[in-house]
Amino acid sequence: MCRVLLITLGVALGAALVAHTVLAQSPPMQHPPMHGGQMPMSHGAMHGMPHTEPGPGASGAPAMPGQDAFGAIAEVVRMLDADPATDWGKVDLERLRQHLIDMNEVVLRSQVTQTPVPGGLVMDVTGTGRTEQAIRAMVVPHAAELDQMPSFAARTELIPGGVRLTVTAKTAGDAKAVTRLQRLGFIGLLTVGAHHGPHHLAMARGERLTHAH
Repeated sequence: MCRVLLITLGVALGAALVAHTVLAQSPPMQHPPMHGGQMPMSHGAMHGMPHTEPGPGASGAPAMPGQDAFGAIAEVVRMLDADPATDWGKVDLERLRQHLIDMNEVVLRSQVTQTPVPGGLVMDVTGTGRTEQAIRAMVVPHAAELDQMPSFAARTELIPGGVRLTVTAKTAGDAKAVTRLQRLGFIGLLTVGAHHGPHHLAMARGERLTHAH
């Protein structure tokens, strides 16, 4: 009787050991497909995290050029490359670079004295060395552009160290127009007009400009 009992217990223990081994070696249970065969949502999606695509800098290449003149020239180069009519035998990017240097000199290094006058403003724009050259190269032709606009009458005269720019409203009785002109001041008036971009592209193409500024 005892022998039979020991045999029965041995068989039971052996069966339990085999079952435990099979379960340990079985692959993890796979989740069933959901929503018409789609895979289950990721951990992030389950918690409401949006799916995002890599940003401009994700590849390791910065998106910004790091220097404004460099960026302006790079933009023009892309335009020249995209235009099948570009005559590369005439392209002159150095001319554009020199112009951008002039812009930098005038905007950042010139001295400006502004005096309100009836109907407008008188501005003495001066500097030394390259800045003086840049003032004369930019302000004189820009005055010609301003004078062609319906809002302004502009003229220049050379003075020691630079240029005297006089701008008045063509409608002198329009107080709002006069106030706007005076508040724009030299740097504001320098930005007026849509000719800067086309001029830059024309310079790069090696074209002759009527008002080369």
